[in-house]
Amino acid sequence: MDRVELARQLWHGLPAHDQTEHGLEAHATMDTAEPPLSPIIVEEHDPVRFMGAFAQAVISGRSVFLADPAWGASERAALAAFTRHSSLATCQSREAQGWLMIPSGGTSGRLKFARHDEKTIAGAVRGFCAHFQVKQANSVGLLPLHHVSGLMAWMRSALTGGTYLPWDWKQLEAGDFPVLPRGAWFVSLVPTQLQRVLGRPEAVAWLRGFDAVFVGGGPVWPELADAAARAHLPVSLSYGMTETAAMVTALRPEEFRAGRRGSGAPLPHARVELTPDGLVRITGESVFRGYFPDWRTEGSFVTEDLGEIDSHGHLHVLGRRDDVIITGGKKVDSREVEAVLRASGEFTDIAILGISDPEWGQIVVACYPETQLGPDMTRVRPYLEELSRFKHPRHYIPIRDWPRNAQGKLNRAALQLLL
Repeated sequence: MDRVELARQLWHGLPAHDQTEHGLEAHATMDTAEPPLSPIIVEEHDPVRFMGAFAQAVISGRSVFLADPAWGASERAALAAFTRHSSLATCQSREAQGWLMIPSGGTSGRLKFARHDEKTIAGAVRGFCAHFQVKQANSVGLLPLHHVSGLMAWMRSALTGGTYLPWDWKQLEAGDFPVLPRGAWFVSLVPTQLQRVLGRPEAVAWLRGFDAVFVGGGPVWPELADAAARAHLPVSLSYGMTETAAMVTALRPEEFRAGRRGSGAPLPHARVELTPDGLVRITGESVFRGYFPDWRTEGSFVTEDLGEIDSHGHLHVLGRRDDVIITGGKKVDSREVEAVLRASGEFTDIAILGISDPEWGQIVVACYPETQLGPDMTRVRPYLEELSRFKHPRHYIPIRDWPRNAQGKLNRAALQLLL
């Protein structure tokens, strides 16, 4: 599959759009008349508008950046810097690969763009279909399309001739469930969403109609997995990331029902192994081309996730080597939040940590040395406005005995034990 063929498949599957060959060719002519190195930014809340804008962007021959409309000032500044770099790029010949820039926290939580293209996307779709033994994938889309999990749900449907049905999460919470026609249906949830629907008998009954309910984007705590099993949901615990075009391992629903946990076996398009340090290493067709503006030439990608592989060949993720907090499926770089709070001048020292939470997986908390007066939060809040809302600390905790090691550095492990 080349880029033009990808665009045609996307265009023909669009709802409420002119799907004729003439319409696509007219748009292609219009776009290719633009400066060839000028990037296109696709930024839409509405999924139907996003799908139309994305299909049009694919045929343009230019770099395509996906953006979250809810980004704050710091993410906006980073996006502007990236797109300026793209406009000034000189390596036009390589744009045939890695033309799609999908936002990622990378291994640090800071905004990066992972390069993908029609080959990495198609490879991920082929592996998905082989793993779950389906020729056509139909998807209900609850996750945003600028996020790799939401995007790949649409790609699986579009590239297999299936139906993609975008649906608003608030509609679902209100009890408005789409009717699923016959066929193999899939839906992706983050752990927080799964927890919320488990308390709704009508939502549980609806989810039982899927071939698989994928749960990823953050840690799934044992109590949540057990509750889903008791509800007889066809859950598939999976593992993947922006850098791998979503899932590269997945536990099949029948394995989940049999009591197995973990992230399952590798999909056929990927090889998953561990480095001598215990980090997860991924090789395969869907591995990204590099973080823009750089390029990767290596055949494998070493993550910051620590893991183990059991006797069934299933991956179990043990946690991250770095200090990124994952809350509600989103990455928070603790160092970025600390820098913003320090800039307010209201803290003599500050540490951002993640603590376990049954709803969000982790929540962000700010710890600081206890003083008589404490910080003036009216002065702190304006600084927080440059961060997305999910990065804001939920709690501010004064610590009487601020733990430092012999070198005078903060002992984060000791601090974590105090919470």
